[in-house]
Amino acid sequence: MAGTEFNLSTFFSREFEEHAAVLQRTRDGLKQDFRDLVGACATAIRQGHKILFFGNGGSAADAQNFATELCVRYKQDRQAISALALTTDSSVLTATGNDFGFEHIFARQIEALGRQGDVAIGISTSGRSANVILALKKAREMKLVTAALSGRDAGDLPPLVDHCLVVPSNSTARIQEMHILLGQMLCGALEIELGLVADSHE
Repeated sequence: MAGTEFNLSTFFSREFEEHAAVLQRTRDGLKQDFRDLVGACATAIRQGHKILFFGNGGSAADAQNFATELCVRYKQDRQAISALALTTDSSVLTATGNDFGFEHIFARQIEALGRQGDVAIGISTSGRSANVILALKKAREMKLVTAALSGRDAGDLPPLVDHCLVVPSNSTARIQEMHILLGQMLCGALEIELGLVADSHE
């Protein structure tokens, strides 16, 4: 904007400081919630179930990343872990959006692919994404284990899920940064918890 002086150095430092503050609050506040989610996912995989990830925009990218890390590998080669992102099938997404409405794109796939004992993990920075909410409602109705990654006040998600990891921030960028960290930590912890890789830090 004309006449406005942008101090890039100040911006750079401020972003890192805000990130560090949210990182510390997340570390301090979510340890037990994270442990509980890892335990639920490990139990599901041991019993032959799968993990279903879903979200919109950047959260869709996160869902695909986490499912890929589990199906393929995270840090080293090992047995595949059953996980699926509900954000990747363009035909299903567009057909559902066209025939039933965009808010049903994940719930329809939960209905088709979900089974009792699976874990459904919805990702929404606001907790108010209609399609994530409907999917978690469907998952709960079908007796899946339900979980969410969110931020702010978690919106409408807490009553719908068994496990809710809420990043203590109102910034979408900072929330998404913590989501990718928590999701990759989930992948790493599951590999170790399931006995597929050794804990390299021990």
